[in-house]
Amino acid sequence: MTIYVGNLSFDAEVEDLQSLFAEYGAVRKCSLPLDRDTGRKRGFAFVEMANNADEQKAIDDLQNVEWMGRMIRVNLAEPRTGGGGGGGGGNRW
Repeated sequence: MTIYVGNLSFDAEVEDLQSLFAEYGAVRKCSLPLDRDTGRKRGFAFVEMANNADEQKAIDDLQNVEWMGRMIRVNLAEPRTGGGGGGGGGNRW
């Protein structure tokens, strides 16, 4: 199970997230995706914890909480589906 953390402050670092979620249990993995073109943070992160019960407790406690000046969204990450970006199909004239 992986946790999606949205509406993050652009000042947030991986270490900050690890520290926040470590209050709920062991953090297995934490990633802060960067924009491919600019290299800037995208404002969201993924956190994976060692224990599903700890993950659920973190989700319940941290949903819509102010952290680093922003109201963060914390929920279960949904798997990617379908095709990626890159424009579009259809006929090109």
